[in-house]
Amino acid sequence: MYAILDCNSFYASCERVFKPNLIGKPIVVLSNNDGCVIARSSEVKDLIPMGAEAFKYEAVFKENNIHVFSSNYSLYGDLSTRVMNIIRLFSPDVEVYSIDEAFFKLDHIKDEDLEAYVLKIKKTVEKWVGIPVSIGVAPTKSLSKVANKIAKKFTDRTKGVYVIASEEQRIKALKWTKVENVWGIGRRIAKKLKQLNINTAYQFTQLPDQFVKKQFSVVGLRLKQDLSGIEVIGAEKIQDKQNISTTRTFEKALRDFEPIKERIATFANSCAQKLRNQRSECTYLYVFLRTSSYTEIKRNVGMVVHLPYATNSSITICNFAIKGLQQLYEKGYNYKKAGVNVMGIRPEKVHQFSLFLDEAPKHKVLMKVMDRINLKYRTPKIKIANQNLDKTWKMKQEHLSPRYTTVIDEIIEIKCD
Repeated sequence: MYAILDCNSFYASCERVFKPNLIGKPIVVLSNNDGCVIARSSEVKDLIPMGAEAFKYEAVFKENNIHVFSSNYSLYGDLSTRVMNIIRLFSPDVEVYSIDEAFFKLDHIKDEDLEAYVLKIKKTVEKWVGIPVSIGVAPTKSLSKVANKIAKKFTDRTKGVYVIASEEQRIKALKWTKVENVWGIGRRIAKKLKQLNINTAYQFTQLPDQFVKKQFSVVGLRLKQDLSGIEVIGAEKIQDKQNISTTRTFEKALRDFEPIKERIATFANSCAQKLRNQRSECTYLYVFLRTSSYTEIKRNVGMVVHLPYATNSSITICNFAIKGLQQLYEKGYNYKKAGVNVMGIRPEKVHQFSLFLDEAPKHKVLMKVMDRINLKYRTPKIKIANQNLDKTWKMKQEHLSPRYTTVIDEIIEIKCD
């Protein structure tokens, strides 16, 4: 049997862990630079649409006493890790699906004991971490997602856990599930299905295999079979990323070359670190520079920079990214966004050496030391010289909560009178 644990309103719940007075109160979390709403507690879902531009809803925030937070990924990431570690205590086979979701196998538990077992997992997570969760269990992955929606929708009856254990339960669950809410059915396919008068997941499973394959490819056919109780979507291995980007919108427009150069170096260094984390190298990169789309004079330029050899060295990637920037930059514009994208990614272990030109061997040793030190202190203590050594690049985060669990200076304070 498959189970999926989903943290309820995860970002909002993370904020509530250290501010329990906000339980039951409306919360929104904003994206990088406080741009858009990326998470909402259940209390505001009817008031604020997902992706809403924050500056357009400031009056709504005030009028409805909505608590606004900047995204605090240090806190969210750490609490997510704690949740995932608890799941691993109950199952030997865990697949982290996203920051707030994980699939796990329960083949070692008898069917009659499943509900009690997952209820124990839910209570443990909520007691040890403080994050409310819902758990769905079923014979296949897609059905476990359906079970999870039922667990979350009917919390009073299900206590946040639901098990699809029989054929009767499977059919009932699929008849209740709207086709657009099925995991793996996107907006375009849902629209096409509705045009065919297919409105529920159950109706989708009743379509002929050949028809589904012809209309929705083999991926649609696999989903149909999975929803029918035939396990075809198994545990997936985590694949290395084939495209790594670091891009940012600047807090304010930049005109001079030097500050933009510092940002490009920082973005390139970030990409190189991600490459090393997955033991990969890149063979070329893409650098871009943009003005705001709201300005009258626009400039949107980018270029591919080919590297002479595959590398994951921050020094090499930064140097070539800046060479690209030198060709892109032109005075007189107010640049608002820039980024670096590393491509042509291949495993580090299949590095092809060149007789005449290759990475300096000392770079590999230096990068290992740099990564080890930065990991130990959790913040970048060592940087590339092209970066500003005295400056920590900060996003606009006017509503940022403390990083309670990862930075000792921001640990929770308790006042006792």
